[in-house]
Amino acid sequence: MYGGDEVSAIVIDLGSHTCKAGYAGEDAPKAVFPSVVGSIDQMEIEDPASVEKNASADSKSVNVKDSEKVKGNRKLYVGSQALGFRRDNMEVLSPIKDGVVVDWDIVDSIWDHTFRECLLVDPKEHPMLLAEPSFNTQQQRERTAELMFEKYNAPALFLAKNAVLTSFASGRPTSLVVDCGGGSTTVAPVHDGYVLQKAVLSSPIGGEFLTDCLLKSLESKGITIKPRYSFRRKENRPGEFQAVDIDFPNTTESYKLYSQRVIASDIKECVCRAPDTPYDEKAYSNIPMTPYELPDGQTIEIGADRFKMPDILFNPSLAQTIPGMENIGEITSNVRGLPQMVIESINKCDVDIRRELFSSILLAGGTASMQQLKERLEKDLLEESPQAARVKVLASGNTTERRFSVWIGGSILASLGSFQQMWFSKAEYEEHGASYVQRKCP
Repeated sequence: MYGGDEVSAIVIDLGSHTCKAGYAGEDAPKAVFPSVVGSIDQMEIEDPASVEKNASADSKSVNVKDSEKVKGNRKLYVGSQALGFRRDNMEVLSPIKDGVVVDWDIVDSIWDHTFRECLLVDPKEHPMLLAEPSFNTQQQRERTAELMFEKYNAPALFLAKNAVLTSFASGRPTSLVVDCGGGSTTVAPVHDGYVLQKAVLSSPIGGEFLTDCLLKSLESKGITIKPRYSFRRKENRPGEFQAVDIDFPNTTESYKLYSQRVIASDIKECVCRAPDTPYDEKAYSNIPMTPYELPDGQTIEIGADRFKMPDILFNPSLAQTIPGMENIGEITSNVRGLPQMVIESINKCDVDIRRELFSSILLAGGTASMQQLKERLEKDLLEESPQAARVKVLASGNTTERRFSVWIGGSILASLGSFQQMWFSKAEYEEHGASYVQRKCP
């Protein structure tokens, strides 16, 4: 129905950290941008013209009008470029909390940005395949269908579980998917293309949590990460620069934190690696330091933190030893480490498929790109799993494939000729209503 060269489906994976979007059949998403947005409350602003002036001065003549969306009494700024410019009183908001959408206005503005500015398509002309969390509720799915059919007039829609798409991307109908995302880590068993809901486990410890831990740890050592907007580099003599601080008193805390997180996340990706054995303060106290140059030209040295941050995935209580993170005891006290989550999830499945799940554990998500994570997880599982189990952790050697595995699975699925009869069409929506999505997209 929608296959062939004339019309290709649009695949969108809206994660808690980034939104990935592109055409079915392609190797990688066309658009990748933050899934948070900047928001300015119009009610608080006395003179909107002054805000426009401030925004344009801040943006140095870059046209940001395209990424502005007015929703109710607030103006939303979507996309990396629009978020990159500091504006007075701009809060940074996320539409997703604990993997579930809590603000549909923001999701709507993100989809708008995807269609109108990133992909430059008319949503009326393309079927939509959307990735969703393995534990998504019926209410959330129905709301998605309503928006896609009522507002965007999409000709057809399909909602696919993240874990199924990751499994599909690796060519395996049965596997245990360990998805280490930005906002959370989810372990979901997939059998013959279906998620076994009773065995899905989730932990609030994801990439952003590790980034926050690294930020707090650096602050406790007297290292302050200056956001890019808070200084300019002045050249004293050829090749020698000095950072000059600029004060913006009306910058919100959420925007300052967002800007710091961007830098801290890069530090984490560049220098952090999972330790071979459980982290021990004494053992790692004398390891060589690794230098990292901050945007303001300051070079910092990072030692034991390189190994401590990734180990929080395996031992969540380690986060409480970081100065400034003591208050998260309530979060980490009930959270299990990665190996324990994997074993518990497999034990909740039928005995017949446990052996197969142990031998095909798929590691996916942006945080899974961390060095040595695969090897450490496999080592811990070999120690803790039953002796009869043949443990095999699989992860693509290509970090792009690991990071975008959900989107790639959707791209493959939506381009298959045999899949075309599976779409939930607009005609079916008009006849049966949004609740029919449960039947069409199990």
